[in-house]
Amino acid sequence: MTNTAQQLDTTPLVDTGYYAAVTEAIRAEAARLLTDGTVAAVIGYQAGKRKGTAMPAIITDPARANDLIFSPACVNNLALYLTKAKKDIRKTGKVAIVAKGCDMRALAGLMGESQLKREDVHIIAVACAGVKGSGAATGEPLTTANIAKKCRECTVREPKGADSVAGSLPSLPELSPVEAEELARLEAMTPRERWSFWKEHFSRCVRCLACRSICPFCYCEQCMCDRNRPQAVETSPRPAGNMAWHIVRAMHLSGRCAGCAECERACPMDIPLNLLNRKMAKELKELYGHEAGLEPKEKGPLAEYREDDDQSFIK
Repeated sequence: MTNTAQQLDTTPLVDTGYYAAVTEAIRAEAARLLTDGTVAAVIGYQAGKRKGTAMPAIITDPARANDLIFSPACVNNLALYLTKAKKDIRKTGKVAIVAKGCDMRALAGLMGESQLKREDVHIIAVACAGVKGSGAATGEPLTTANIAKKCRECTVREPKGADSVAGSLPSLPELSPVEAEELARLEAMTPRERWSFWKEHFSRCVRCLACRSICPFCYCEQCMCDRNRPQAVETSPRPAGNMAWHIVRAMHLSGRCAGCAECERACPMDIPLNLLNRKMAKELKELYGHEAGLEPKEKGPLAEYREDDDQSFIK
């Protein structure tokens, strides 16, 4: 256990009234949009089957607006439902989406890649105090002990550029960073140690592809990694194929990943995939000053060439 973990406690971070206020604001906006015909559907969250859980929901009837909720269990990045992979939803017409700050970074990325037009979506942003991390017990309030790692050092709690904002951000204590500590430990390793670190983690991969299925940026209808004629990446869960799959995926997401950490949350083998994505994002920021998701951009640094690009890596 780290020193940070030892200092975590179970004191509620915010009053429960905060989530009730956000929920009411989302319901009112959803009902208005559906009633006046501004949108054909609203993508949000509803209560899950188990008490204290939440699940994505798509409603088209204003009478169902009261089904929508926002709670610390609303962990999913709903931008996934606006990609080609879920294209049936888009066929219904303009849609509204409930978006946390990290989800809005994914929306900006999708707009930059021409997967989504701003005029086709109504964004109901959430002034987000944070959501629970993996393994948190249901029914418990949000605390420093169970808040998601990404939320501890979030910089987009008050999203900008939305059509409306649900709730107002409560006063929050300063939370010690966990992801930054993990990245610092990774960077302190020698190249050989880092290779061993990832080799051990990737050896546990069972190639369920949950990381791909839940990622808003893995929207290709035909993934090159599924091809077997010719076969780019071995598809069975063996060390060489696992390593190739995760390296290819990390490169594919470089300059694009919005940092929602859904891949890491969905991984049944607890592989720290977001750590790899964050390391790649840091490299791109240092090399090219690029940070994904701050605004729609057609191309990231790995998809364009400039005369003043750093070429020191060429030996």
